[in-house]
This record gives sequence, structure tokens and C-alpha cells, in this order.
Amino acid sequence: MDAVSSVTTAASSAQPGTVQGSAALMVLNKAMDIDAASAAQLIAALPDPALATSGTLGTQVNTYA
Repeated sequence: MDAVSSVTTAASSAQPGTVQGSAALMVLNKAMDIDAASAAQLIAALPDPALATSGTLGTQVNTYA
């Protein structure tokens, strides 16, 4: 996450419409894509929760509440 903040600082200080500005924005987009992919992998690695299948606790929904 620290890498994204440093790239964000560099991208915001670059002049728009210049080669340096375009490169900074491309690097920022790539860093955000990598962070998004890492977050998706972490979420996919979470185990599925064990849901209740019998009894009254956690198997019934009170629709009148």
C-alpha cells in the first residue's frame, strides 16, 4: 500500500500533458491494478463460513422483526 501512496504523490506532482505525466499515470494505474489483484487473491483465499443446517439458531429468519 505504501508503493501506491508514493506513486500517487509522483503522479499528482507531474505536469498533465507531458510525457512524465503520462508515464506517472500509467505507473499509478499499474500499481492500483496489482493492488486490486492482490486483494482479490486474499478474498478468494478466505474459507467459506460454516452455516447452520439444523436447530433453531441461525436456520430461521424472523421476517416480522
